[in-house]
Amino acid sequence: MRIATTAAPTAAGLARHRAAVAAAFAVQGLLFISLTTRLPRLQDRWDLSELFVSGLLLMVVLLAGAGSALAELAATRRGSATTLRVGFVLQAFGLAAVAGAPQRGVFVGGLAVYGLGLGVVDAASNMQAVAVEHRYGRTILPSFHGAWTAGGIVATVVTIAVTQVGLLAGLLPLCAVALILLAAPLLPASADPPVTTAPGLDVPWRKILLLGAAMVLFYMVDTAATTWGPVFLKSVHDAPDWLLPLATLPYLVASLATRLAGDAAVARVGAVSLLRGGAVVACGALAVIVFSPSWWVAVLGFTILGGSVAVIAPLSFSAAAVVAGGGLDPEARRARVDAVIARFNQFNYVGGLLGAVLTGVVGSQSLRPGFAVPMVLILAILPLAGAFRTEPATRHT
Repeated sequence: MRIATTAAPTAAGLARHRAAVAAAFAVQGLLFISLTTRLPRLQDRWDLSELFVSGLLLMVVLLAGAGSALAELAATRRGSATTLRVGFVLQAFGLAAVAGAPQRGVFVGGLAVYGLGLGVVDAASNMQAVAVEHRYGRTILPSFHGAWTAGGIVATVVTIAVTQVGLLAGLLPLCAVALILLAAPLLPASADPPVTTAPGLDVPWRKILLLGAAMVLFYMVDTAATTWGPVFLKSVHDAPDWLLPLATLPYLVASLATRLAGDAAVARVGAVSLLRGGAVVACGALAVIVFSPSWWVAVLGFTILGGSVAVIAPLSFSAAAVVAGGGLDPEARRARVDAVIARFNQFNYVGGLLGAVLTGVVGSQSLRPGFAVPMVLILAILPLAGAFRTEPATRHT
């Protein structure tokens, strides 16, 4: 897939921007997985039921959706780089409140602030990523999302290593990491001009909606695995606390391998075949989890699952950017793509609702039927994959 580009910075400058955006994805993954892998501990600390946790996750998802909408407005005025930095400040303060909350109300408030920042960072980081991708003129979104996965792997390993450490001591240093990222050389405002007019109204929304439906299915599976996976090992298989992150770690390692190979795999076999094959494998992996007789079989299922679905989200963002920006000059294309990406990111949270909330509600008595929901729905990727046949965009130099 060839991507339209604008006049690019120097090669060295572009490489610095790419590294900075990758770092943003990595820190986002670090913070998110650090929180979700501690969900069983937070559940015990505040004596929360599965239904109460589902309500909290619903709150986070809805606020993340609001944050994504705010990111679109902020990016039109200050650019996506500044918007991204503000999102990380919100996340850092929210996570600090979650870690050190003296009472349940402060804990819930911290989660709310974190959720708002989560949406801002999700949208702005993908705006930055597609802008860098278009300057390279080829598909590189899977590697950015691979950086998110790498951050999640680090978070899981750290969680395992500090199982006996208090929540405050374990999470507070991660807030500092988010604040350090404020100095990263993101794609600057001069290369990311504020949008002063609304994007064109001739966006082909029907095709974008089909791409969005595929992304909903991915985040349904991904959120179920990363949020409920540790709880599944504990409630279904009575695994010891130090083993709980193993629901997430192999899943992320397999996802990372797939995403790092994703750029070349798309060029070799095409997005459509890659997605359809992955959907079939993912259904089988979820069946292994649902019917697992022991914790290690469930971990095997999570591992296969991570490797089968990992490229859906980056390819969805990449294809949506191509569809949204077709036939425009570089400046107009960038303005419209930024706005569309912020709205397209909302599909992330629809999938989060299905994966986090629906899995928890259906699995309130046992998480086995909760994981049966994504097992069936992921097969909808088979007909949706055809929407990823995008026409190559004209490259601008």
